Amino acid sequence: MASGAVRPKLAYIVCYVKDVPKSVAFYADAFGYNVRRVDDSQKWAELDTGSTTIAFTALHQRETDALTGEVQLPKSPRERGPVEICFDYDDVDAAYRRAVEKGAVPVSAPEQKNWGQKVGYVRDVDGITVRLGSHVRE
Repeated sequence: MASGAVRPKLAYIVCYVKDVPKSVAFYADAFGYNVRRVDDSQKWAELDTGSTTIAFTALHQRETDALTGEVQLPKSPRERGPVEICFDYDDVDAAYRRAVEKGAVPVSAPEQKNWGQKVGYVRDVDGITVRLGSHVRE
């Protein structure tokens, strides 16, 4: 086990998007989160999501592209990015309906899985896959 000095704490998940204000507003509206802040530059925004912040930043940034590489987007609807965002809801069906009504693209309607979780999938306004699921109890 890692010592306290090197024990990590997941602080941020950063989504690289085309339009930061549009994306953060979409997440607030479709998934029920409050916007914590939108930077004056409109190139950074955060949702109030608890201990781990979901943040949004511009797709291309001169500050990081040269250091870590440019973000690559899927080239077709049959491709997806290597990360999905997962939200737990008590009522997955209602959460799925709300997300679709607010502009999420339906991928797979909620269904009960054999491991005890109800799961549905949508894509956000930037094509990021979002899983809406019930909490899995052990």
